[in-house]
Amino acid sequence: MSSTDYDSASLPDLLPLYYRRLFPFSQYYRWLNYGGVQKNYFQNREFSFTLKDDIYVRYQSFTTQNELEKEMQKMNPYKIDIGAVYSHRPNQHNTVKSGTFQALEKELVFDIDMTDYDDVRSCCSAADICTKCWTLMTIAIHILDRALREDFGFRHLLWVYSGRRGVHCWVCDEAARKLSVAARSAVAEYLSLVKGGEETARKVVLTDPIHPFIRESLTVVERYFSQYALQEQDILGKKETLDKVLALVPEDILKDLHPYFQTEKNADKRWGRLSVLAQNKRATAKKGHYFEKEIMLQYCYPRLDVNVSKGVNHLLKSPFSVHPKTGRISVPIDLKELDTFDPFGVPTISLICEELDRPRIGEEAEEEDTKENEKDASERRKIRDYKRTSLGKYVKYFDQFLEGMARSWKGELLRKSDLQKDF
Repeated sequence: MSSTDYDSASLPDLLPLYYRRLFPFSQYYRWLNYGGVQKNYFQNREFSFTLKDDIYVRYQSFTTQNELEKEMQKMNPYKIDIGAVYSHRPNQHNTVKSGTFQALEKELVFDIDMTDYDDVRSCCSAADICTKCWTLMTIAIHILDRALREDFGFRHLLWVYSGRRGVHCWVCDEAARKLSVAARSAVAEYLSLVKGGEETARKVVLTDPIHPFIRESLTVVERYFSQYALQEQDILGKKETLDKVLALVPEDILKDLHPYFQTEKNADKRWGRLSVLAQNKRATAKKGHYFEKEIMLQYCYPRLDVNVSKGVNHLLKSPFSVHPKTGRISVPIDLKELDTFDPFGVPTISLICEELDRPRIGEEAEEEDTKENEKDASERRKIRDYKRTSLGKYVKYFDQFLEGMARSWKGELLRKSDLQKDF
């Protein structure tokens, strides 16, 4: 099979190989066990599997990495979702007294989906994406990552490509995992600017003084606005898109703009004129009139699915899950390479399984050396297996993320042992 051609009919044949030889179980367990700082943290976590023909299995839970591994290799899920850490083991939820089975903790999560931007992108719609509109995801990550780190003080953020048309963020700090529904809602609301459905023309309203968070966000949007909105989406060119922009401009400014737009067709110059008129209006008016900034934010600011972030028991697609429609792996995104991240360059399950079959010189001798301990041997072989494929660099980045988290676990474990010594 060609590396670029993914056929969903081949998924039942590829998944067993993926879960047996490529899925990074060791790192995955290390992540969700959080250094064993809290007892039963991994054991009380809910996993949900979507199997062939959309069979949906909720409330799965596992005692050890080995148990998770065996079950996933037996069931070969088409999709894996991760849920909350509960008061009891999710696989025993039916045996627990009614009302006592409670979702206690979960990472603070964010889900950004390209379909929510359909009113401001003309290159694609629905589930389709291209490199032009992917810029919206780049902007979203820049804005939200800065805010979550600098405004809220979170440190351990894992950004993950969904495998098709969006990105997810897992905020893994202990403080984030312990947030109440009300606190999660407050964070999500703080980060939400674009409000209103299809019938709302003006979805961003700015008031005096502009909040520092919005100013920071505008700094990011300004870097991409000309290339993305004016050039690639041509929002001031085609009549249909131009009318939508002009509907956000005050009447008295339109009188000035219309004659200018009749003769000037260059998008950057048109936008320059609109910006100058906005600045002039601000200089003479008592307050407000940030309409050019509102337009920029309406077209480029991140659009969050707030309900995903609010609920502690909300399920979210797991990193390293395979997207059944595209075959792409849901991989972590290295923010140092964010501006060059290409969703179409993310490996498909067919590619990495094909790469696995390519012979490597000198591996036979190495195979003999690893037979002394079968469990270690299989773990070592798995490490070597994904390193042989395009998945390797994403697992390596996941490792780096875990290293950063491990430093905070060690500090927490030392603190706990010191407290015990005090007694």
